[in-house]
Amino acid sequence: MAGLKPSRSGFRMPAEWEPHEATWLAWPHERTDWPGKFAPIPWIYGDIVRRLARVEKVRILVEDAALEKHARRVLTKCEVDLDAVEFFRHPTNRSWTRDYCPIFVRNAGGEVAITNWIFNGWGKYDNWKDDNKIPSLVARKLGLRQFDPGIVLEGGSIDVNGAGLLLTTEECLLSETIQVRNPGLGRAKLEQFFADYLGISRTIWLKNGIAGDDTHGHIDDLARFTDENTVVTVIEENRDEANYEPLQQNLSLIERTGLRVVTLPMPKPVYFDGQSLPASYANFYIANQLVLVPTFNDPMDRVALNVLAALFPDREVTGIYCGDLVLGLGTLHCMTMQQPTWRESPTRE
Repeated sequence: MAGLKPSRSGFRMPAEWEPHEATWLAWPHERTDWPGKFAPIPWIYGDIVRRLARVEKVRILVEDAALEKHARRVLTKCEVDLDAVEFFRHPTNRSWTRDYCPIFVRNAGGEVAITNWIFNGWGKYDNWKDDNKIPSLVARKLGLRQFDPGIVLEGGSIDVNGAGLLLTTEECLLSETIQVRNPGLGRAKLEQFFADYLGISRTIWLKNGIAGDDTHGHIDDLARFTDENTVVTVIEENRDEANYEPLQQNLSLIERTGLRVVTLPMPKPVYFDGQSLPASYANFYIANQLVLVPTFNDPMDRVALNVLAALFPDREVTGIYCGDLVLGLGTLHCMTMQQPTWRESPTRE
């Protein structure tokens, strides 16, 4: 529905902690992600799907019948409840569904629709066209209304509280020189798109993301809403680390918003083959009755889990070791996308 503004029909993007019908994943394949370091990745996915399938449906994109067969074998060995898993066959370039799956919206009557933003490989990679087709596939397969903003936006570049607030970074969405998403569009026009398509009334702009972030500043490695009035944000205690000053600057900006601010530590920097990796506890995923938190065999793992357990007292907060997963430059939030429930029929097919 090009040109139609979903907010005029009462649509908004729900917060991640609102009830899910399903979580979307893309079964990993070696073609693009984790080159030369792929072997453990399907088994990590198996463990994650096992946990998610206990609390909601898991919808998995697979390249073809052969990969679906392989995925089923792995999931069976991981003792996943396959009755809660659905497969959708379509080629993908990557497994990071956060950034190319549809961003779902819901209206006051409970109808769920999709917003189909353009994905351009984070303004960096040339192979993205299969990923960019996924929102239309989802709309068609599920029979959902589709709205087409016509601009580039990745789900990992924004976070919302479900009540009109959105967090993002200038580094990601406003850069005109590095990994450019929408050249010349500017802050005011982006905010209007957020209002028209996601029901946003106020956008909070932070500055820069964390070191090693291949996306050039995604918010989901940096700061996240945990309820309508609370933001949790990562900080670096070591003044000699590259993240110290940028994270202090972002902390100061969030503190000026009037929201409650809670801090998460950063793990010690993680490197592979000389490359800094985006290891961050902010890349957690909120599912029904469950929060999955990346851990890195670091002393700060325990601190981060305790902070998030206090923020989500009604959910099980579970650590998932992501030392292998982060080699592909993403972790738990990057690999997941939530689909909200239809209020009238939470089990709607």
